Amino acid sequence: MTHSTKIVRKLATSGLLALATATSATAKPAPRPNIVVIVLDDVGFSDLGSFGSEIRTPAMDALAQGGLRFNRFDTKAVCSPTRAALLTGRNPQTVRMPDLPAAKLNPADMTRDRGELAPNAQTIAQVLRGSGYETVGLGKWHLAPEQEDGTPGRNGSWPLQRGFDSFYGFFLGWTDQYHPKLIEGNRRIPAPETPGYHFSVDITDRAIAALPAPEGEWPAKPKFIYLAYGAGHSPIQVPREWIDSYAGVYEKGWDAMREDRLARQKALGIVPANTLLPPRNPGDRAWADLTPTEKTVFARFMATYAGFITHTDAQIARLVAHLKQTGQFDNTLIVLMSDNGAASEAGQKGNFERLYAPNRLTPEQMLARLDELGTDKTQAEYQRPWAMLGSTPFRRYKVWPQLGGVRTPLIVSWPKAIKDKGAILKGYVDVVDLAPTFADIAGTRFPRSVGGVAELPVAGVSIKPMLGNAVARGRPVQYFELRGNRAITSGKWRAVAVHKQMTDFATDAWQLFDTAADFSESTDLAGKYPAKVEELKRLWWREARKYSNPPLAEAPEAFRLRERFDDSPERQPLPQHLRPADPNQDPTKTEAGE
Repeated sequence: MTHSTKIVRKLATSGLLALATATSATAKPAPRPNIVVIVLDDVGFSDLGSFGSEIRTPAMDALAQGGLRFNRFDTKAVCSPTRAALLTGRNPQTVRMPDLPAAKLNPADMTRDRGELAPNAQTIAQVLRGSGYETVGLGKWHLAPEQEDGTPGRNGSWPLQRGFDSFYGFFLGWTDQYHPKLIEGNRRIPAPETPGYHFSVDITDRAIAALPAPEGEWPAKPKFIYLAYGAGHSPIQVPREWIDSYAGVYEKGWDAMREDRLARQKALGIVPANTLLPPRNPGDRAWADLTPTEKTVFARFMATYAGFITHTDAQIARLVAHLKQTGQFDNTLIVLMSDNGAASEAGQKGNFERLYAPNRLTPEQMLARLDELGTDKTQAEYQRPWAMLGSTPFRRYKVWPQLGGVRTPLIVSWPKAIKDKGAILKGYVDVVDLAPTFADIAGTRFPRSVGGVAELPVAGVSIKPMLGNAVARGRPVQYFELRGNRAITSGKWRAVAVHKQMTDFATDAWQLFDTAADFSESTDLAGKYPAKVEELKRLWWREARKYSNPPLAEAPEAFRLRERFDDSPERQPLPQHLRPADPNQDPTKTEAGE
C-alpha cells in the first residue's frame, strides 16, 4: 500500500467518523407519546366485556385486544382516595385524602384526615407540564374541599392550581348527566341547554378537540389528557335506545348471571380455571325471592346501567377513531381503569328519585314510572346485589376492603411499544404505580423538592418494564385502609380486617387468603395459619406508620356513618346534617356523594 493510498483512506475514515458524529449530534430523540388516562366511575371488575361481562364494550375490548389487561390491579375502594393516588403516586393517607374531601377545612388539622391534597405532593399533571406536556383535565374532579369556590385564595385544590392547563367538568362526586353542574378553569359555568345534551358526549368532544392532527412531524409538546367520565356512577342516565338494547337480558337475575360471568372470565383467562364463586353477600336478597314486579323493575335498573356503560364505550370509540384518523394512535399511551368496585350505596331497593336518601317508593310505584329510568326525571342507582354481580368473582363491593371493593379492570394500550398484544398480565399493580409510570414513559420523574421545599416521597413504582414482560410479578407489598377497615398484600398472601366502628382496633378479626390458589378470596385460612396472620398484621403496621399520620384512626363522623360494614341489608340513613346537598332543593350547590 502506497503512502498516498494510506492518506486517502485515513481521510475517508476521518470523514465517515465526522459524518457519524454530526449525524449523532443532530439525531432527534424518539417522540414522546401522548398520554390519555380514562377513568370510569364505580365500574366493577367484571363490568367490561373483556373482563367477562355481557355488557357490550367493543371499543374498550379492542384496546385490550391490541394492548394489555391487568387482572391484579387494586384501587383505594372509593373515588377521591383512588384519584389522589392516581394523580400523585402516593398513598392517599400520605397526601391527606384518605376519604372524601373535607366539606369545610379545619385549619389546625394537619393529620391524614385533613381532606385537602398536601401542597408538597405534586400531581402528575404538574410533573408533565414541567416536562413540556400540555395538560388537559375533563370530567370528574372531587379532590378539593367543598368550601373552595374557585376565587383567588379559595381555589388551591382546583385543577388549574394542581397542574392542568385547562379543566372542564364537575367539582364533586357526581352530577346530572343531562344538566351537569359544571366548572371551567377557576369558575362555575351554567349547565348546557343544548337539546339532546349528554355529559359523556360533551367531554369526549373536548378530548378530541384537544388532540388535533399534528402538522407535519410529531408535536414537540405532546398531550396529557385526563378523561374522567361520570359513568357508571349514579345517577344512571342515558337515552332510552341504549337501555332498550338490553331488554330481556337482566330478567335472569344477579345470582345466575354471576355464574355466567365467572364462566366467561375463565374462558377468557381473566381468572384462573379453579376460581370459586363466594356465596351471595350477607344481607343481599336472592333473586328467586323477589316478586314478579320486583324482578321486572330491578332488571330495568340494570339494563339502564348497562346502557350507560355501552354509551360510554361508544364515546371512547369516537376518541380512538379520531386518534387513528390523525395518525396519533400508535404513539398514544391509553390507560383505562375504574376508581373502585361496583357501587353498593342504594341497598336492596335501589334509588329512584334521588341519591343518598331512602327510596320510599314501592316496587309497584316504580313500575308505573319505569320509563323515567335513565331520564332527567330520576336520580337512580341500581340495587346492591347488582354490585355483587359487577364485582364477580369477589366478595363485597365499593368502600369495602375485600377485593370486590378494591380490584377493578386496568387496560393499557400503546401500539408503538407493546409487543405482546392481548396479553393478560398477572403481576400485582396498585394505583399508586400509575403516575410514576406516566412520568417514566415521558422521560421525567417526580421531583424530590420544589422551591426548596421537600416533596412527600412517592410510594409508586413505574410499571413500564411490565409492559414488555408479561410474566413480571409487579409490586411485592401494598397496604390498604379506609374508614378503619384494613388489608395488606404481601406476595400471594392477603389479610383483611373489617372494623366494628368505635371499638378497640385490637379486637378486629383478621381473615387470611392465599390469592395464588384462591383468586376470589373464597376461603379464609386464618385458622390454619395463625402465624402468617400475625406476620401480616405486623407488616400492616409497618407500612401504615410509613405512609399515614396517625397510622390508624376511626373515620371522621361524616364518613363513619355512611356505611356500618355489617351484614345488614341496608345502609343506615345519614343524620340530616351529614346528608349531601339535594340538587333539587338548592340549584347553587353541587353534589358530594361518593
